[in-house]
Amino acid sequence: MKQKTEVLQGTLALMVLKTLDVMGPVHGYGIARRIEQISGDVLAVNQGTLYPVLLRLEQEGAIASELGASENNRRARFYRLTRAGRKQLRAETRDWEQTAAIIGRFFDAKAEDLT
Repeated sequence: MKQKTEVLQGTLALMVLKTLDVMGPVHGYGIARRIEQISGDVLAVNQGTLYPVLLRLEQEGAIASELGASENNRRARFYRLTRAGRKQLRAETRDWEQTAAIIGRFFDAKAEDLT
């Protein structure tokens, strides 16, 4: 059985934005489960970590929320991506892709490349 690890700081907001982009409006529990599912159940997303990020993203205008009924008819807050959130998602995706490419170069570098 794999041990779950916590989400790296600074990455959860990006994962939330991407999840909402792909899935459309979804409640917090659904966002957490989707992130865990996509990670192959390697990442653990707990409410104490997720909800402050959702609140911050909503305050920034990247997401909006409204109350609705979940699959089991319980009241739940559903989150959706806003136009500003789509713009933020594009910018953060570019930043992460650039960062990943730079880190990849370090893993690919060999001693002979330094001469």
